[in-house]
Amino acid sequence: MAPPFVFPSDLKDLEEDSDEPSLRVESPIHVASLRPSELEELVKGVAFDLSDRELFCVEEQDVFDRVYSLVRGFSLLTPSCKFNLVETLRSNLSVLLPNVDSLSRAPESPASGGTSVTLRIASHRNALKIYSFFLLTIALAEESSRDSSGSSKVGAPGRKKNATYAWNWEMQRGRIINLIANSLEINLSLLFGSSDIDEKYLSFVSKCAVTLYENQAVLRDADTRDGLGRIIGTIATKHQRTAQTCASVLHLIYKFDFAVPHIAEAVAAAERKYGDGSLAIALIREIGRTDPKDYVRDGVGAENVGRFLVDLADHSPKLMSTNVGVLVPHFGGESYKIRNALVGVLGKLVAKAYKDVEGDMSSKSLRLRGKQAMLEILLERCRDVSAYTRSRVLQVWTELCEEHAVPIGLWNEVASVACGRLEDKSAMVRKSALNLLITMLQHNPFGPQLRVMAFEATLEKYKEKLQGMGPSGPSEEVPDGDAVCGEAATEQESVSDSCLPSSEEQKENDGTVPDIGNLEQIRALVASLESGLQFSKCITSLMPTLVQLLASSSVTDVEYTILLLMRCRQFQIDGSEACLRKMLPLVFSQDKSIYEAVENAFITIYVRKSPTETARNLLSLAIDSSIGDLAALECLIGSLVSKGEVSTSMISALWDFFSFNVSGVVAAQSRGALSILCMAAKSSPSILGSHLQDIIDIGFGRWAKEEPLLARTACVALERLSEEDKEKLRNTGSRIFGMLHSLVTGFWLPENIWYASADKAISTIYSIHPIPEAFAADLVKKSLSSVFSGTGRDEAPNDADNDSINFLFTVPAAKLGRFLFIISHVALNHLVYIESCVRKVQKQKSKKEKSKHESQAVHGGSAEEAAVQDINAELGIGASEDAIIDSLSERTEKEIVSSGSVEKNLLGYCAPFVSKLCRNFNLMQKFPELQASAMLALCKLMIIDADFCEANLQLLFTVVENAPSETVRSNCTVALGDLAVRFPNLLEPWTEHMYARLRDPSASVRKNAVLVLSHLILNDMMKVKGYINEMAVRIEDEDQRISSLAKLFFHELSKKGSNPIYNLLPDILGRLCNQNLKEETFCNVMQFLINSIKKDKQMEALVEKLCNRFSGVTDVREWEYIAYCLSQLTFSEKGIKKLIESFKAYEHVLCEDSVMDHFRSIISKCKKFAKPELKACIEEFEEKLNKVHVERKEQEITARNAQVHQQKIGSLESLLTSKKDVDKHTAEEGAGEVIDPSVEDKNVKMMDILPETNGTKSEESGVSSVVTEGDEDGLEVQSPSPKTSRRGISKSKTKKGKGSAMQDKTDGGPVRRYARSSRRL
Repeated sequence: MAPPFVFPSDLKDLEEDSDEPSLRVESPIHVASLRPSELEELVKGVAFDLSDRELFCVEEQDVFDRVYSLVRGFSLLTPSCKFNLVETLRSNLSVLLPNVDSLSRAPESPASGGTSVTLRIASHRNALKIYSFFLLTIALAEESSRDSSGSSKVGAPGRKKNATYAWNWEMQRGRIINLIANSLEINLSLLFGSSDIDEKYLSFVSKCAVTLYENQAVLRDADTRDGLGRIIGTIATKHQRTAQTCASVLHLIYKFDFAVPHIAEAVAAAERKYGDGSLAIALIREIGRTDPKDYVRDGVGAENVGRFLVDLADHSPKLMSTNVGVLVPHFGGESYKIRNALVGVLGKLVAKAYKDVEGDMSSKSLRLRGKQAMLEILLERCRDVSAYTRSRVLQVWTELCEEHAVPIGLWNEVASVACGRLEDKSAMVRKSALNLLITMLQHNPFGPQLRVMAFEATLEKYKEKLQGMGPSGPSEEVPDGDAVCGEAATEQESVSDSCLPSSEEQKENDGTVPDIGNLEQIRALVASLESGLQFSKCITSLMPTLVQLLASSSVTDVEYTILLLMRCRQFQIDGSEACLRKMLPLVFSQDKSIYEAVENAFITIYVRKSPTETARNLLSLAIDSSIGDLAALECLIGSLVSKGEVSTSMISALWDFFSFNVSGVVAAQSRGALSILCMAAKSSPSILGSHLQDIIDIGFGRWAKEEPLLARTACVALERLSEEDKEKLRNTGSRIFGMLHSLVTGFWLPENIWYASADKAISTIYSIHPIPEAFAADLVKKSLSSVFSGTGRDEAPNDADNDSINFLFTVPAAKLGRFLFIISHVALNHLVYIESCVRKVQKQKSKKEKSKHESQAVHGGSAEEAAVQDINAELGIGASEDAIIDSLSERTEKEIVSSGSVEKNLLGYCAPFVSKLCRNFNLMQKFPELQASAMLALCKLMIIDADFCEANLQLLFTVVENAPSETVRSNCTVALGDLAVRFPNLLEPWTEHMYARLRDPSASVRKNAVLVLSHLILNDMMKVKGYINEMAVRIEDEDQRISSLAKLFFHELSKKGSNPIYNLLPDILGRLCNQNLKEETFCNVMQFLINSIKKDKQMEALVEKLCNRFSGVTDVREWEYIAYCLSQLTFSEKGIKKLIESFKAYEHVLCEDSVMDHFRSIISKCKKFAKPELKACIEEFEEKLNKVHVERKEQEITARNAQVHQQKIGSLESLLTSKKDVDKHTAEEGAGEVIDPSVEDKNVKMMDILPETNGTKSEESGVSSVVTEGDEDGLEVQSPSPKTSRRGISKSKTKKGKGSAMQDKTDGGPVRRYARSSRRL
C-alpha cells in the first residue's frame, strides 16, 4: 500500500523529505534535458500506464515520479504532449468519481485480488487527491505562463504567433474546473470518514479557485466561471468552511472589481442549490460589522462591496430581506458609496422580496410593514447630504415605478419629492428627478389623460353619486384620499388595475356616471380620483420650473426637460404646450446635443403626422409665435427641408391652407401657411415659384385688409423668390409694383401694422425692381405730397418764422411720422443696394480675370502678353481698378444724404429737415410718437453719412439723456451701437456717455445698453475703457434680466485672451469705492468678478496689487472694501507668501476691527489646505497680525484720548483766563481786605461748573472723558478704556496743575487762588 498523499505548500516541496510518512518524489526526471523525441516518449509512456493500468497506479512511485516531472516541466511540453497528459489525468479522475459511490456497497470481506475495502478507500482517496493536485497545479501554471507570455508578446511582435498555445486550453480549463467541482459534490465522507474532510485538500482547492478568480480573462469563460462558483459554494456550504471562505471572498470583493458580480452569482447559487445561505449571511454580517470609517478610507473597496450587495439582493432577495437590518446602520456612515449601495438593495427588495402572497395574515402584515419601512427610508434618503446618494435614490424610485412596485398611497409623495429635487444644486440629481417624473407619467395608474379640469369634473360626479348611495352620517362620509390610498397600499402593491377607467373623457362628454359596483368600490374610486387630481396638479405646477430648466447651463437639464415636456404633452398636462414652444430658441444653442434634442422633439411633436395635420401644426406655430420663436422656427424648417424631412405632400397641404382650398380656413391661417412656406423657401427658393400668382392675388388682395400682416408676409415671399422667378416678375410685374406702391403710400393698413409692412415692402422693391432707385424716388415724392398737400408749401421761401411754425403745426403727426419712416428706410435700403451692386461688380471682375487666366493656361499666351501682365501687376494697375471701384462706392454712398455738398438730391433735402425737426424739443415733447419716428429716421440717416453723423452726434446724445420717453431713449441706445460699428472714430470721444445709459432709470434702456455694450466689447469693436465699473454695477441690478445679462457679459469677457477682468479689477475696485453703493451690492459685485479669475498666477498678482492699494488710501471704508476683496481670493502657497511679504503696506490699517476680521477670514481659509511647514508660518503670521492689531488699537485710543485731553485743557484755560479778568476788575473796585459776598458766590459758582464743562463728550473722537476730583491726584481725566487712562501722554502734569487749582478752592481766598492759577498758566 502506498503512503498517503499530503498536499504540499509548493510543487517542488514534494522532492523534499518529510518527517511524516507521505508520498514523495524519489527519482524526478529533468524534462529540460530531454530531446523532443524522448520527451514525447515519456509522455506516451505515462499516458499508457495511466490508461491501461488501474486508476490507482498514479500512487505508484514510478508513475508518480514521472507525472510529477511532466507537471513540473509542463511549460516545456509541446501542445500535443500537453493535451495527452491533461486529457489522461482528467479522464482518470472523471472515471474515479463514480467509483466512490460503489465503495459504500462493497462487502467487508476481501474481494477479487485480495484487496480489502479499507485499502480501496485509501487508494481512492490518494488517487483523488493526486489527480486533483496535479490538474489544479497545471491550471495555475498554464494561466501564469499565459499571462507572462501575453505581456512579453507586446514587446516582441515579430515572434511566431501562439506556437506554444495552439491547443485549446480554454476548453480544457473549463473541463478541469468543473471536474474538480464535481469531485467536491460527491459523498467525500466515504473517502475521508465521518469526521472532517482533509483540511489541506479543501484549503488547496479553495486557494486555487480564489487565485483563478483573480484573473479577469479566466472569468470571461462561462464554463470556468460556473465551475469556480460551484467550488466556492460547495466548500463553504456543503463542507462547512464558511468562515475561511468568507475571508477569501471578501478579499476578492475588496480587491478585484471584475469578480464582484460573479461572486454574488456564486453565493446566490450555493444558497439555491443547498438551501443554506450561511455563506451569504456571513458575508452580509461581516460587511455590516465593518467600521464605516474603513469604507471612507477605501473608496474602491466600498464601491465593490456596494455592487456585491446590490447583486446579491437581486439574486437572493428573500435572504437579503431577512438580514438587511445589520446593514441599515451604515446609512449613518460617511461613505456615500455604501449608502448608494444600500439604497439599491432596498430598491431590489421592495421590487422582488415581497411578491409572495403565501402565508397567514400575520406573516403578510409583517412583510407589508417591512416593505413600508423600506419605502420610508428611501423617501428619507432623498434628502441625503451627498448628491450621489440623492441621485441614486431617485434612480431607484424610477426602477420601482417601472416595476409597478410603488403603492398608490405613496405615489403623490414620491412625485412631490421629485418635483422638489428639480431645484437641487446638483445637475445629476436634477437629471434623475426629471427621469423619475418622465417614468411616473409613463406608468401612472390614473389614466392616459391628466387634465385637471377633467379630473375635477369626474371626481365631482362620483362624489355626488357616493353621497346619494349611503346615509349622510359620519360613518358614511367620503373617506380621505390618503387614507384610502394607504389601505390600497396595504392590500396590494400596485393599484394600476383598479384605478380610473380608461374612458374618462367619454364620461365627461356623456355627462353620465357608469355603474361600477357597490359603495366600497365607489369609495376606492373616489380616493383614486383624488390622488389622480393631486398628481395632475403637482405636474401642472412644475411648468414654471421646467421653463427655467430649459435655460440651464447643464446639457442634461435641457435634454431631459424637453423629454419631460413631451411626455406632459402626451398626457395633456395643462401648460405643457406653451412650455414646449419656449424650447424653440434653444435651436440656436452651440451645443450639438441640445440642438439635436430640440430638432428631434420638434419632429416628433409637429412633423411626424399626416401631411394635413403637420401643415396645421406648423401654421398654428407660425401664427402664435413671437419674433424670437419665428426665427427659431425658420431655422428648424430650413434644416428639415435641407435634410429632406419635409415632404412634397406637406408643402402641397400648406399651399392648400394658403389658397383657402381647405374648408374652414381663416385669413390668419393663410398667413401662417405662407410664413412656413417662406421659411422653407430659404433653403429651397423654388417652392414659391409655382404659386407666384396666388401670392400676389391673396397677399395683396381683399384678404390683406382682413389680416393686415398677410401683406407683409407676401412681401417676404416675393423677396425670397429664386433669381429666375424674380426675373420673370421684373418683366411682367407692373401689377405687383403698383400694389407695393399702394401699400407704402396708402392708408388702408392700420397704423401699428403699416410700419412692419412698409419695411418689408421697401426691401422687396429693392430686391425685385429693375430700377429700384427711380421707384423709391417716386415713393418719397408721393409720400411728401400726401403729407404736405394743402399746407401752403408754395409760399415764398423768405416767409416769417411764425408762418413756418403754423405750417409745421398743420401737418398731421401720423402722416409726418410715416413720411420720415419712408425717407429713412429708403435711404438705408439704398445704401444696402449700393453695396450689393459693388459686390456684383467685384464678383464679375474676379470671374472675368479667372476665365482669362484659364484661357491663357489652355491656349498659351505669348511672352509679350505675360510681360505686359507682369508690368501691370508691378505698377498696381489691378489695384488701381479696385481703388476706383471703392472711390465710386464711397461717392455714391455720400450722395444719398450729401449733407456737405452744394448739389443735393431728394433725400439730401430731407435730411436737414429731419435734423431741424428733432431739434424742436417743444414740438417733440407734445408728440412723443412723432419724436420716436423722427429720432429713428435721424439715426438711420446718420448711419449712412459720416459728416451728417458728426453734425448731429451732440443732438443724439442730448436726446438719449433727456428725452422723457423711454422708447426714444431705448431706440437711440440701440442706434448708438450701430453708429459705433460704422463710425468708431466718431463715437470714441462719446464713450463715457454711452456707458452713462447703464444708469438710466428705465429698465428697458439699461437692458439695451447692456446688450449694445456687450456686443461692441466682446466683438472687439470697442475697447474696454475706464467706465467698465458701470457695467459691473449692473450685476446687482434690480431687474433680474439685466443682472443676468451683465453676468453673462463678464463670463464671456473672462474667456477672451488672458482674462481682461484681471487687469480691470483694480480699476473697478477703485471706482466702485467712490460710488455710493450699498455694502452688500459692492460685495456681491466684487465676489462675482473675483470668482471669474481662475489662474493661480493672476490670483497671486492680485494679492500684491490689492495690498499695495492700502498705502494710497486713507478712507476706512475703502480699507474695508480692499480687505474684503483680499478675503475673496483663492490663496495658493505663493499667494500667502506675497501677503506676508506685503505686511508693511497694510500694517497701518490693522487698527480697524472690520479689516482685521477679513484678515482672520483669510487665515482660516489658508489653514485648511496648508502643509505643516506652511501652517506654522501662517500661525506665526496670525500672531503678528493680532499683536499689531492690539498695538495699533491702543495707539489709536491713546491718540484720541490725548486729543480729547488737549481740548479739555484748552477750554479750562479759556475759562480761567476769563475769570482772572473778572476778579481783577472786582479787586480794583474793592478796598483793602473787604470782600464782596456776591462776587464770592459768583466765583464759587464759576469753579463749580468747571468739572461739568470739562466732562462733556467730544464729538470728534467719540470718547467720553469726565473730569473728577481725587484726594491725591487732584483733577483726573477718566476714559472708558482703563488701559488708555494709564498710558496717558501728559496726564501727570495735568493732574498736578489741576490739583493745585482745585486745592485753592477749599482755602477760601480768591486772590490767592487766582495767583496760583496764574502761575500754572
